[in-house]
Amino acid sequence: MAHSIQDFKSALIGGGARPNLFEVTIPSPPNAVNLTENFPILCKAAALPASNIASIDVPFRGRVFKVAGDRTFDVWTVTIINDQDFLIRDAMEAWMQSIGQYADGSGFTNPSDYMCNAFVKQFKRGKSNVGKNIPTGSGLEVAATYKFFDIFPTNIAAIDLSYDSTDTIEEFTVEFQVQYWTPSTEEA
Repeated sequence: MAHSIQDFKSALIGGGARPNLFEVTIPSPPNAVNLTENFPILCKAAALPASNIASIDVPFRGRVFKVAGDRTFDVWTVTIINDQDFLIRDAMEAWMQSIGQYADGSGFTNPSDYMCNAFVKQFKRGKSNVGKNIPTGSGLEVAATYKFFDIFPTNIAAIDLSYDSTDTIEEFTVEFQVQYWTPSTEEA
């Protein structure tokens, strides 16, 4: 059946999800640096989680029968805008330092000491506050929340410095290992 533009318009509820309406929070990183205030504001980019279920090929009489394998979770990457005081960069470096010391490789050995959870909220534009005398931004409603379990950083990307770079703000990426994630109703 061919669909009309009216069908498409009716199906595109809310005008479609917007990739710039999100918030990432890491409530309690193990290095005791509070990231709850600035991290959600300076986290410029993230991804909703990817997960994969591999297939296992089982040969049988010249054919391949595919069965479901184990679920795996990809590395999760966030991009952070760097502030002049390097608050988040320093916090990430301290977190990695607690896992593996620069000088001798010692560090936390109990995973509970260096892992924590994180949340990604995807917002949708709501109309419940439109036209009311409410500050800008309060019309957003949570469309989806994902909880990342037992994350820890494994890579803090370089920040390129150059005399040629003018009128730009530094940013860097951090890669986190993720044990698993779930869609969540829990608040960060």
